[in-house]
Amino acid sequence: MPPDPSLRYAGTLAQPRPAAADARAVFGQVMGLVAFTLGFFTLGAYIGRDLSGGAGLIAFVVAFALLFGLNIAVRRSEPVATVMLFAAGLVLGVAVGRVLAAYAQADPAAVWQAGGATALFVSGFGAYGYATRRDLSSWARGLFWALLGLIGVGIVLFFVSIPGANIIWSVLGLALFAAYTMFDFNRLRRAGIGSAVPIAASIFLDVVNVFLFFLSLFGGGGGRR
Repeated sequence: MPPDPSLRYAGTLAQPRPAAADARAVFGQVMGLVAFTLGFFTLGAYIGRDLSGGAGLIAFVVAFALLFGLNIAVRRSEPVATVMLFAAGLVLGVAVGRVLAAYAQADPAAVWQAGGATALFVSGFGAYGYATRRDLSSWARGLFWALLGLIGVGIVLFFVSIPGANIIWSVLGLALFAAYTMFDFNRLRRAGIGSAVPIAASIFLDVVNVFLFFLSLFGGGGGRR
């Protein structure tokens, strides 16, 4: 499930490092927003477990429209942008609910394994990105093109039968989102409170994509229909 590339340019310019107390406040706010958004995502996945494929596609479009729009809304009203973030999490959960339900029915252990692996993966790469003194903002352009390349590979693998395609796609995706996770947590370290919602949206997308790639690996692509 490729994320919305437009989100990746929100707040990527170098910013003055906030004071330690301010940095802790921003970190706490962003992580809280991510946690709540993941909660809405989980609720949405439960709601959308029996959704038809066409309805799921519409939900995808709505979710990414909300994620795109919150970058504009945050300049005018942070509460409105926050509501849009939570709504995007809910609708995106609805969009993938049918797929997650298929995985859970075929191999419930794969869902738990993917969840645990995602927690370790994001914690590890996120900690590096946040702790390093390097400014990783220069990665933005390269990551954007790598994301487009990954989407292109996904399209090719959809139409061309290649042995181990699921593994290739998942490993490439995890490699890209390891870099994105470091990049977004590095942004978080340098962000002011006004960037909390867009950065939370980016980290939320990192978590969801990492989870789905791990789920595809552990479940052997069994949730695809």
